[in-house]
Amino acid sequence: MAEKKEKLFEQFPPVSAEEWKAKVEADLKGAPFDKKLVWRTNEGFNVQPLYRREDIADFNTTNSLPGEYPYVRGTKDSNDWLTRQEIVATETAEANATALDVLTKGVTSLGFKIDDPSEENLRALLKGIDLKKVEINFTCCVKKAQTLAENLVAILKAEGAEKQFRGSIDFNPFRRPLRKGVAFEAASLVEMAKTLLATVKEVPALRVLAVNSFMLSDAGAYIYQELGYALAWGASWMTLLTDAGVEAGEVARRIKFNMGVGSNFFMELAKFRAARMLWAQIAAQYGVAHDDCKMEAHAITSRFNQTLYDAHVNLLRSQTEAMSAALAGVDSITVTPFDVCYKTPDEFSERIARNQQFLLKEESHLDKVVDPAGGSYYVETLTVALAQQAWTLFLDVEEKGGFLALCNDGTIAKAVRESAEKRHTDVARRKEILLGTNQYPNINEMATDKIVALKGSLPCGCKGHEADTCDTEAGLPSKRAASDFEALRLATEAAPKRPKVFMLTIGNLAMRLARAQFSGNFFGCAGYEIIDNLGFDTVEEGVKAALDKEADVVVLCSSDDEYAALAPEAFKALDGRAEFVVAGAPACMDELKAAGINDFIHVRCNVLDVLRDFNARLLGK
Repeated sequence: MAEKKEKLFEQFPPVSAEEWKAKVEADLKGAPFDKKLVWRTNEGFNVQPLYRREDIADFNTTNSLPGEYPYVRGTKDSNDWLTRQEIVATETAEANATALDVLTKGVTSLGFKIDDPSEENLRALLKGIDLKKVEINFTCCVKKAQTLAENLVAILKAEGAEKQFRGSIDFNPFRRPLRKGVAFEAASLVEMAKTLLATVKEVPALRVLAVNSFMLSDAGAYIYQELGYALAWGASWMTLLTDAGVEAGEVARRIKFNMGVGSNFFMELAKFRAARMLWAQIAAQYGVAHDDCKMEAHAITSRFNQTLYDAHVNLLRSQTEAMSAALAGVDSITVTPFDVCYKTPDEFSERIARNQQFLLKEESHLDKVVDPAGGSYYVETLTVALAQQAWTLFLDVEEKGGFLALCNDGTIAKAVRESAEKRHTDVARRKEILLGTNQYPNINEMATDKIVALKGSLPCGCKGHEADTCDTEAGLPSKRAASDFEALRLATEAAPKRPKVFMLTIGNLAMRLARAQFSGNFFGCAGYEIIDNLGFDTVEEGVKAALDKEADVVVLCSSDDEYAALAPEAFKALDGRAEFVVAGAPACMDELKAAGINDFIHVRCNVLDVLRDFNARLLGK
């Protein structure tokens, strides 16, 4: 068989990269290769349409094995990960019952958000949970972290579980400057952290120094920003505490990276590979032994791209996100329930979120192969390119005083706000697609009644607050990518009369159908009623049908060549009795504008701005 394969290969002589490119350029028939096929990423580097073995020949990232320093291919020799579920422990008995229930359903890691860290409350919360086997993670206010640590250690000692226990306390004093724009003094931070480390010294696998870069991801940061700032965040812990006399290895062993994961499948996969590699090299520079240079990474699927409308599409987004994280070899994953952006997740949505991970394990067997992307020309190239961009950002942060200094002066939050604004603009222009929101909306869906005030605590554990209300203009933004479009649709739902958009389709069959579909999607993003048609023989017939339907907007759908005659005729026949729109950007646009036609919709439009204008005209708001 081997000989037959070799003979088969002989029939196909090697083809050079230059030959491939020449063939592609010939097929493009004169169109520029770089413009048509080379993709410029938001991360600041280009992605080629074709990669070959020679593209990764000089990469050091391909020379290591899983479990070997610098851990680009993973920190362990298996690809199993912990399935984590978050539980808001406002009612202790209820939270304990929920925890015990989900532990029988495949969950192997628990995340408790608590307000009362007293020993009595902790004992009640952990009652019946095997502390030697189940990973337990706690989130509470920064000021209560010390009390929580003291009481947790006391419970673990009483249970004889301090050596086997695995978990974390989310001590995150960086949250206040990032979210609220309020500075946190370095001296205070160091003192609190040192006391915390001394408290947990007898529990070796209890990590208490949080690097919560998911905050940046959920705020709209680009992937390279999250990675670069996460590295700087971790380095800040290392510098502050080693300068204060704490042994470097002890600091490194106590850091936990809680990272976001978005829907850019291969880029997010590469992010975690690059993160482990860069963090190992950073930690080594502090004199940390290679075994302690391993990054412990928890992945949390994104909230930034979740949508209120067509919310079940969130399942598709979070599934690809969880898959990226799993293939990248993270230690644990939280799949954010699909309904979290408009209500407190219920039993159904939490069950579905768990099952999404179980599908990846039990059906797809992603836990059986370590670093399956290793050696992929594309993923290896993305890993190195992303690492370079993140490393540049990391060095810039270090040169300007470190992560804490840039948090306190607002530099980090400002940079993320700028990225978020760019992403919101891309969503508004449909350069970044949110299926069901800014493209292919379900125009008959109503969402007002399903919005429920969120119960429980924020990630900071501030009891009584609702989600996304702690940020300020000086801090990280909380607005999701879909929020502006959702505001338009909610305004439409609240209006006394739902606007009707009538497609006046006439002329060239292919063009009128294509433009009617485009226009229906366009105005459907605002929740308007869309009235499509098969076509009209005359403009008068189409205008009469539109008025009979009491249309608020009439969209002329035809070909560019026909607009010069049809648009003025339709505009005149309509005579101001409805808003008139031309679908497309015809060459005769200037002439049509001179005739009084001002509204044109096409692929270069800022969809959000156009729809806001129509909402102002039609709804008065």
